[in-house]
Amino acid sequence: MMTGRHTVEQRHTVEGTDPGLFVEVHQPATDAGLRPVLLIHGFSSSSKLNWVDSGWVATLQGAGRRVITVDLPGHGRSHSPEDLDSYTPSRIRADLLQIAIDAGARPLRDGDPATGLDIIGYSLGSRLAWEFAATQPDLVHRLVLGGPSAQDPLAAFDLAAAQKYLADGTPIEDESTAGLLKMAAMLPSNNLFAMLSLIEAIKGEPFDPAEAAPHLPILLVAGDKDERALTMPRLAAIAGKAGALVETLVIPGRTHTNVVTSRAFKDAAVEFLGV
Repeated sequence: MMTGRHTVEQRHTVEGTDPGLFVEVHQPATDAGLRPVLLIHGFSSSSKLNWVDSGWVATLQGAGRRVITVDLPGHGRSHSPEDLDSYTPSRIRADLLQIAIDAGARPLRDGDPATGLDIIGYSLGSRLAWEFAATQPDLVHRLVLGGPSAQDPLAAFDLAAAQKYLADGTPIEDESTAGLLKMAAMLPSNNLFAMLSLIEAIKGEPFDPAEAAPHLPILLVAGDKDERALTMPRLAAIAGKAGALVETLVIPGRTHTNVVTSRAFKDAAVEFLGV
């Protein structure tokens, strides 16, 4: 496992409001000389839960990669800002760009494998990674998206019902909304009111993968028991039309929740990014 001296912690700030994002840069014991890897976790999770506890950081370090992890606003050890703007996907992408640059990522240069940035996103992190790569073609080299969806899974969330439930315990009728809120409440570090701010901000910037598609190599990964995986062919077609080289991997027996722990997923990602 990683020792403390191999990890640099930092609080990320930008001009204007401070989202107080918790960032760690994990150094490998032996550097392979390749660009850093940015990991973006899913809704109601954290970098510790998605990436450290499940062995991703150690696996990537073992492959000689420098790893950047960040907790999204309201998640993990990041702050829970009161302003809605801090939670918008566009603001989060701007913060991620600054975090990557602060951690030493540099624009891609032909023939220099240390330049650029590889990204692995999971669930909501896949949506953010898709848009980030589409808007930063001079920086992003390759993309791995776990549990991706061509639709925004938070778009149907019943915000008013969730707010009423938190205010006075009124039961939530929509099963999907109730399930997401229950999942968010299971992690003590989550701020539920910040989670609702994030959902509200995401609803304000709906996900349309065709609006801006990455045109770089992409690996799409999902479990065969993940209903969202049914939209993977559509994502692959959109990216292919934009000029991307797309590979897909469907992992038997895995759901949307537990595909992130799969050894096959990790091995495929390390191989795909190791160029």
